[in-house]
Amino acid sequence: MDLEDRPDILSITSSEEFDRWYWPVAEMQNLCRERGLPTSGLKAELRARLLGHLRGEITAPGTTPRKPKNWSKAVLTRDTIIDANVTFGCNLRNFLKQEIGPKFRCTGEFMDWVKSHPGRSLGEAIAQWHLFHTRAQQPGFRREIASCNNYLQYLRDLRDAHPNLTLTDAKLCWAVKSKKPAVNGFVVYEETDLSFLDPRPVGLGSLQKGNSN
Repeated sequence: MDLEDRPDILSITSSEEFDRWYWPVAEMQNLCRERGLPTSGLKAELRARLLGHLRGEITAPGTTPRKPKNWSKAVLTRDTIIDANVTFGCNLRNFLKQEIGPKFRCTGEFMDWVKSHPGRSLGEAIAQWHLFHTRAQQPGFRREIASCNNYLQYLRDLRDAHPNLTLTDAKLCWAVKSKKPAVNGFVVYEETDLSFLDPRPVGLGSLQKGNSN
């Protein structure tokens, strides 16, 4: 497989070229800064914002945006409303642990739910945490991967297809594939991705190849 590698995001000038690739959040935030656009929001929101801007549909704001809530210092209650700038620092984690108890764990699934539900209250988030926790205790439970988490979905799909493949090798496949063209920016596992394991790409280390038979 010989595909071109993902370019520097700051070199992108058209929506068509932008939409050919998977972009990490940090890179999209860099382009937003370069273009004078807000850098807050979920991955999908950043992508939509940049696509709209590159199509000429969204222009950089001329006014200073409202100062977001400081989640590290805010006094939190069950009535506190979640916003797009929510962060899971000590302040929020300590509040949730106080409300839920010592069994509280800040799972990726729960954080994804909170980040994707601005406008809901922390009381509703706590109720959702209990639903996730109850479901996780059921035999054969398999945690759902948020649609925005392309990385984990790719790793799961690859290892479902090849259960004996090591997690290290699955991550190596992702490291290579995520820099290749991707339809609508979503990286999809394909059988040919195993070719990324041998020979090893320069700079990615010499790892033991897992048995994928």
